[in-house]
Formats: sequence, C-alpha cells, structure tokens
Amino acid sequence: MKLRQILTAPNQLTLLRMIFLPFIVIDVVKQDFKWALVLFVLAGLSDVLDGLLARTLHQQTLLGQYLDPIADKLLMSTMFLVLSIEHMIPWKYTVVVFSRDVSILLISGVLFTIAGLRDFRPSIFGKANTFAQVGAIFFVMLLLVFPIRWIWIARTTFLRATFIFTIVSAIHYALLVQHRLREHGHVPELKN
Repeated sequence: MKLRQILTAPNQLTLLRMIFLPFIVIDVVKQDFKWALVLFVLAGLSDVLDGLLARTLHQQTLLGQYLDPIADKLLMSTMFLVLSIEHMIPWKYTVVVFSRDVSILLISGVLFTIAGLRDFRPSIFGKANTFAQVGAIFFVMLLLVFPIRWIWIARTTFLRATFIFTIVSAIHYALLVQHRLREHGHVPELKN
C-alpha cells in the first residue's frame, strides 16, 4: 500500500519538486540565476499540478498530505537561507520565516504527542504567507536576472508582505492551537 501511494502521479511530482532543490541551490551559488529561476518556477508549477492531479484523479493519499507541505517548507526555507547567505535577502526575513516554521513544527509534534491532534490545515493567513514567500523568492531571483525598477518594487513589497504575514500567521496559529487544545480538554479555561 505504501508503494502504491509513492507511485501516484501527485506524489511523484512532489518528489520531483524535492529533487529540483539541490540544483536550484547550486545554480544560486554559481550565480546562474536564470537557471535557478527556471527551476524554481518549474518547482512551483509542479506544486500546483500535484494538487490539481490529486483532486481530479482522486489520488489524495496520507503520504501526500505529509509529503507536500514538507516539500514546500523545504523549498522555501532553503531558498530563504541560501539567498540570505549569498546576501540577496536581508537576514531578518529569513530569521522570521525560520522561527515561525520551526515553532509550528515543534508545536505540531507536541500537539500530536499529547493530544493526538493531526489536522493542521493551513489557515487563510498561512496561505497568504506562503503566497508572499513564493512571490518574494520569485522576485528576488527575477531582479537578479532583470535589474528593473518595477521588479525591485515587487521584490520589496513581497518581502515586506512575507514579514507581516509570517508574524500574523504565527499569532493566528498560536490562537488556533489554544482553541483546539481547549476543545480537547487539555487547556483549562481561565476564569475572572
């Protein structure tokens, strides 16, 4: 059964997205930004396509539910890290992105362990954060290929949106966790 899950088209596309990652990093470090951008866009398209295929072919799997967000986080976190190391993104954005993702990962592990909670669907703020992060990486790399003012403006806008949505989505996630724990009887109600 596990092998059948791996062999579904959506999960194959997710694995392909993970395979793109080292080549994107190599191209960024070599300063071959055109190829890095092309591979990043292909990785993004594979993400859209795997979700579409999973729904239309009815190939949504438990493995895919875990693998897809892992591939997304791996891609985005690595890109922020590498672009900061290469001095193409200020560190404050990478620190905020990493802090949120590590916190969510740790909290999810704790919630699963103590309360058996497994439903960690992204909120509207989480989706907005992901969109902002993808846009930020895209425009950072596009600016390296085409140093045009409107691309610089888009890059700056998406980096600022990433900063804001990362913080807002982290706060929202913390409130959501508190609510879910209360529902499951793991956090006592505070009374005045």
